[in-house]
Amino acid sequence: MLFAIDEKDPRPIYQQIVDEVRRAVVLGTLAPEAALPSVRQLAAELRVNPNTVQQAYRELERAGVVYVRRGQGTYVAELRDGGRSRERKTLAAALAQRALREAYRHGLDAEELIEAIERAAADAAARGAKRGGA
Repeated sequence: MLFAIDEKDPRPIYQQIVDEVRRAVVLGTLAPEAALPSVRQLAAELRVNPNTVQQAYRELERAGVVYVRRGQGTYVAELRDGGRSRERKTLAAALAQRALREAYRHGLDAEELIEAIERAAADAAARGAKRGGA
């Protein structure tokens, strides 16, 4: 399955679909001109209402991530003029918002979260350097 939703995630399901498509575009899993599953097909795979998928596709179309060929389906748009960079920033912002919400939920503030992310990044870099130098 190309996309997944998490029923425990506080984001609306349509937003999860939007984020999953954006992630796939940024990672290159969905290339320009790739066809997305039909609304009915994706709704059946995810076990959601087709209107939910339609809402996600409409939002992606408004954002210029996908386009519709009437009678043929929905396709990934060619990202131009820094579009891939813009999508990466959009994806990063959504991820940061979710992480911050979770931090607040656990009684942490933004500074504590930032410090923890910086420590985790430094630890990951150190582990990578150890593997590369061994």
